[in-house]
Amino acid sequence: MGIDRIKLTSEMARQNLTVKALAEKACVSRMTVSSARCGKSVSENSATHIARALGVDITELLEA
Repeated sequence: MGIDRIKLTSEMARQNLTVKALAEKACVSRMTVSSARCGKSVSENSATHIARALGVDITELLEA
């Protein structure tokens, strides 16, 4: 599942979250968050956890 790296990075910056902090909050690995930030595909489950940790709907993070 493709998370838009610009949207993810922007939301992380808005909430002042590091990769490590988001990974811990989302209960996913730092590598998973880093992969998503680089535009690589992540599992639907991981994407859901990341969106939930950021407090946004998954559709707000998906690539167009």
